[in-house]
Amino acid sequence: MVPRADEWPPVDPSPCADASPCADASPCADASPCVEASPGDGDSRPADEPARPCESQRPDESLRADARRNRARVLEAADAVFIAKGASASTGEIARAAGVGIGTVFRHFPTKEALLQAIVTARMQRLAADAEALIGADDPGATFYTFFERMVEQTATKKVLTDALASAGVDVKSVVAPYADALKRALGELLARAQAAGAVRGDIGIPDVIALLMGAARSAEHATGDREVQIRSLQIVFDGLRPR
Repeated sequence: MVPRADEWPPVDPSPCADASPCADASPCADASPCVEASPGDGDSRPADEPARPCESQRPDESLRADARRNRARVLEAADAVFIAKGASASTGEIARAAGVGIGTVFRHFPTKEALLQAIVTARMQRLAADAEALIGADDPGATFYTFFERMVEQTATKKVLTDALASAGVDVKSVVAPYADALKRALGELLARAQAAGAVRGDIGIPDVIALLMGAARSAEHATGDREVQIRSLQIVFDGLRPR
């Protein structure tokens, strides 16, 4: 079956430096003029510049500043589009939301799975970094409960992404494991400080917190569109966490 022009093409095992035309939406950055296919990409190079590896295969630190900005815009836009329309959203919708050309999406993320993985790991990285930054907050109790609520919201909206990865045969646990461990450690610190401040029961451990987080996220997903029910359900969980 021939893929639609705005969909990710099949993975091509051939080297990037080929003579294929821009119309094949190849993610390769080779000597061909494909870089001109995406206005605003800012990733053009002189004709005599040596061929480079594909954008998606280079580490972030090696990307030029404009390419890094475009990659970040694609990630942010794709996150919002996938959450709003599901994982079946087209490349064209993502490119339009990001304000870049379709070729830019292909260059950074040659497959939909690569884009989904990048979104999920970016979310986990942000959560872990934010949890670390909150460890020294002035009000440990309020900080713990606020971060708990944020994690519930993130987990509920992330499910469409992780479900799409799982259906594609991707081991989601292995993808998020490095960031999940960092998040778990930081969450443990937030819990310990909240318990020391008398805001959380002393007999609660991280496994309990994670189980409650997952249950609250499923509850929030079930009550999608009814914010009042979501808030009330979360308050019931919080009442169970507070000292008696």
